[in-house]
Amino acid sequence: MKLFRLFGRSIRDGIKSVGRNFSLSIASISCITITLIIVALAILTSYNVDNFTRLIKKDVTAVVFLKSDITDEEVSNLEKKIKEIPNVDTESIEFESKQKILEDFKDTSEVLQNIMSSWEEGENPLKPTFLVKVLDLTKLKSTVNEINKLDGVEVIKYGEGMVEKLITTFDMIERITFIVVLALIFVTAFLISNTIKLTISSRKREIEIMRLVGASNFFIRLPFIIEGLFLGLLGAIIPIAGTIYGYSFFYNSFEGKLFSPIIRLIEPSPFIYLVSIILAGIGILVGMFGSSRAVRKFLKI
Repeated sequence: MKLFRLFGRSIRDGIKSVGRNFSLSIASISCITITLIIVALAILTSYNVDNFTRLIKKDVTAVVFLKSDITDEEVSNLEKKIKEIPNVDTESIEFESKQKILEDFKDTSEVLQNIMSSWEEGENPLKPTFLVKVLDLTKLKSTVNEINKLDGVEVIKYGEGMVEKLITTFDMIERITFIVVLALIFVTAFLISNTIKLTISSRKREIEIMRLVGASNFFIRLPFIIEGLFLGLLGAIIPIAGTIYGYSFFYNSFEGKLFSPIIRLIEPSPFIYLVSIILAGIGILVGMFGSSRAVRKFLKI
C-alpha cells in the first residue's frame, strides 16, 4: 500500500514538474519530437526496404529457354532433372509451351497480335520455357549453371548482375537506417539528460531538503523518472500522428508501390500502429533514461 502511495505521489509530482518548468519541458519535448520524427522515417524506410528485398528474392525467376525441337518426353525428363537440383523450388516450376507464349504475346499488343496471327502452324519461332525459382538466392548463379548443363537447355536468363546489385543496395540501405535509428536514440537520451539537468539544478535546494529529512535515493529519483516518462510520451504524439496519417497518405498516393509493381510498400494497417507503439516506447524509455542519468550523475544521488 505504501508503494502504491509512493508511485501515486511521484506521478502527481512528475506531472506538476512538467507544468512548473514549462519552458524547459517544451525544450525537452521538442528535442524528443524532432528526433522521433527522424527515427520514424528511418524505421519506415528500414521496414519497407526489408520488404522490397524479400519481395525481390521471392519474385526472382530464372527463365530456362529450351531447344525448339525438344519433344514432350524430353520436356518431362528435363523437368524431373531440374527438380532433383537441391536449391530449386520444386513447387514453383512452371512449363510454358511455344503456343502459350505466343498467345501471351498476342495479348500484350495489337501490333504483335497482327504479326503473329499471320504465322502458319509450324512457323512459330518462339522457344518453350521453364520458369524456375530457387530456395536460396545467394546460390542462384550456381543453380543456374547446373540447370544450363542439362540436355535440352539452350540458354537461361534471370537478370544476372542487376538482381545481385539491387539486393546488395537494399541490404546496405537497411543497415544504414538501423545504425541511424540507434545513433538517434543515444543522441536523444544525451540531449534530454542535459536538458533535464537544468531542471534539476533549479530544484537542487528542494532535493537537499528531501535528503536531510531522510528521503531515500529511490524516493528522490522516482518523480524525475516519471517526469521523463511524461516528456517522452508527449514528445511522441506528433511523430505518431505523422506516422499514422503521413504514411497512409503516402501509400495511397503511390497506390502501394514505388517505380515498379515489384517494389511494393507495406500496407498501412497494422504496420503504422506497430511503428507507433515502437515510437511511444522509444520516447518513454529515452525520457526515463535521460532523467535517471541526469539525477544520478549530476546530483550524485
